[in-house]
Amino acid sequence: MMLDPDDPEDSLLQILVNLQIISTAHAGKIEPQAKKIAAQIESKRAAAKPATSSPSSPPPITVAVSDDVDFKTMSLMDLLKYGTEKGSSDLHIHVDYPPMLRNDGALHNLGHTPFSAQETEKLLFDALNEELSNKLKENLSLDTCLEIEGVGRFRTCITKQRLGWDGSFHIIPNGIPTFENLHLPEHLKKLTEYPQGLVLIAGPSGSGKSSTLAAMIEHINVNRNEHIITLEDPVEFLFEPKQSHISQRQIGDNTKSYSNALRAALREDPDIIMLGELRDAETASLAISASETGHLVFTTLHTTSAAKTINRVLDIFPPMEQLQIRSMISQSLRGIACQKLVPKKEGGGRMIAQEIMFNIPAVGNLIRENRMLQLPSVMQTKSRMGMQLMDARLKEMLAENMISEEEAYYAAENIKQFKKPMRNR
Repeated sequence: MMLDPDDPEDSLLQILVNLQIISTAHAGKIEPQAKKIAAQIESKRAAAKPATSSPSSPPPITVAVSDDVDFKTMSLMDLLKYGTEKGSSDLHIHVDYPPMLRNDGALHNLGHTPFSAQETEKLLFDALNEELSNKLKENLSLDTCLEIEGVGRFRTCITKQRLGWDGSFHIIPNGIPTFENLHLPEHLKKLTEYPQGLVLIAGPSGSGKSSTLAAMIEHINVNRNEHIITLEDPVEFLFEPKQSHISQRQIGDNTKSYSNALRAALREDPDIIMLGELRDAETASLAISASETGHLVFTTLHTTSAAKTINRVLDIFPPMEQLQIRSMISQSLRGIACQKLVPKKEGGGRMIAQEIMFNIPAVGNLIRENRMLQLPSVMQTKSRMGMQLMDARLKEMLAENMISEEEAYYAAENIKQFKKPMRNR
């Protein structure tokens, strides 16, 4: 019998023969059986090995990238134009990464060649004028809005990090959003019809709060004869006066801070005031006071439910002031809309899911008496008035086959009400 020293089974047999544990004749009889057993084991291993791609898994969302596009030679304006053409929501420039576009909530690389620190610095600073470049170098961060004529506007944040300069650019859709193209519920228009009060639009970052707020302001612009002042950081959607007169001020360029701008706005005889965000106690106090003195005030917060939104407003203030603020909010608040963007089940894209609360007397009592745990129950029982909980809306969308069970589970406030997905994200 010829034994192959490179074969593991043969090598073992060779050792046994050399040690005179078995004879050469016995080794010859063992060899075929050993190879047969080895083949069976290998076959079982191959069958048990998980497949690299499951046919039941949804295909990954990809951004179609042309093979002849050299992203390394493109300017920032070219990249922003490319992202706009691809229907992206954001462009990210990071050191040691290729450019990235966000489509339907997911990030995708453009190409495979990362940008060096020198390349990102040149790319970002070449798009800025001297004034903005100096401001960025001085503050090591910059919030502004870039504009490409004929392409669009881009909410811009550039920062210095450990490896160099990074940039994030939110692509602002052309045109003013409307209730119709955002598919907002009709009863949300009720919040645009009050003569005074406070309206809060809430949701996590990237949930479309600015678009919803713009749609509400545009609805007032079209249907009411009012003086509207917007205070934004930066200005995103550019409104054209229709029935209403509109002034837009950008924090940093047109005024030093939200609080300074709000004080000035109160002396300009406004009917409607839109604040980009409640950031500090001074601004929040001025906004609440304005809502009590004959102005309809719209603003945003980063929260995920009506109850959390009210608590977040109160948490802005010192404990000794919260009792008074609670009483003021219980009277001046008109409503809260909390929203999330949930990927559609079919066709790509995302749609808004909202939790809506109106400040009816029962809700005002709960706010005043600090019984926020009972708020969801009141909203549920008063659903005929247009109020809805986030989880109830997700169940409706699930029943109408708009979204998947997995997306409903991850968007839910109370995940126990939804079926847990079989796979992790």
